[in-house]
Parts: sequence; C-alpha cells; structure tokens
Amino acid sequence: MPGKERGAASGRQPEHPPAEEIRVEAVMHALADPVRLRIVRELARGHDDMACIAFELPVSKSTSTHHFRVLREAGLIRQYYEGTSRMSCLREEDLQARMPGLLEAVLRAARIAEEDPAEATAGESPSGAAS
Repeated sequence: MPGKERGAASGRQPEHPPAEEIRVEAVMHALADPVRLRIVRELARGHDDMACIAFELPVSKSTSTHHFRVLREAGLIRQYYEGTSRMSCLREEDLQARMPGLLEAVLRAARIAEEDPAEATAGESPSGAAS
C-alpha cells in the first residue's frame, strides 16, 4: 500500500523515538560502546538494511539484542520485521536534522582511530579544514 512504512504489515514492531525526541546524550552514550559503534559503522558504509544476524559481532545473541535495543532507543537505528528477520537501518536523516554533522564526525573519528592517523588526515590542517 502506498504510504505504508517498511515492515508495517507485521503486527509486532519495535518502538522508536520520534525524530524530535532524539537526544544528544542518548546518542553519545550509545556510540560510546565499541560494539554499538561497529554496528553503526557497518550500517553507514552504504549497506542496504541489514538483518541483526548479518552482523558478525564478538558477543552472545542476548548481548547483541541489548546493543541493538540501545541503538534503537537512542534513535540511531530504525528496526522492522521482514518475515522472521529483524532488519536495521541507520536513521541518518533524522540524526542530521537534530544534530548536524555529529554522526559524520563520530564515524570519521572512529575511522581515523582505526587507521594510521597520519594517512587519514593527509592534506588537512591541524584544525581539520582542507588545506
């Protein structure tokens, strides 16, 4: 049906905060955990919506479920059911509208921390602006 949200046909849908209720404190708390940051980074890499089981996480299933719940309740991801799979997608537009540049900055900082910092910042001045 036109206008229906993905997964809306299923009777069981996880709750998500409305965009206007996403709080920077909750977002930063959620992103402070390395496993949750890894989930967000994988979703941000341009993947289509991903099933929770598609993430190869170094934690048990119950711990994984907890991490996805924290991300959802913070407003970072949207989840819906597709058959028996719980799918996840990043709420990039909502986050950009509420906290412009925050997600991009966190993802960039995580990438720099993972890579060689000298290589990741090549061509930039110390203030972060392109030279």
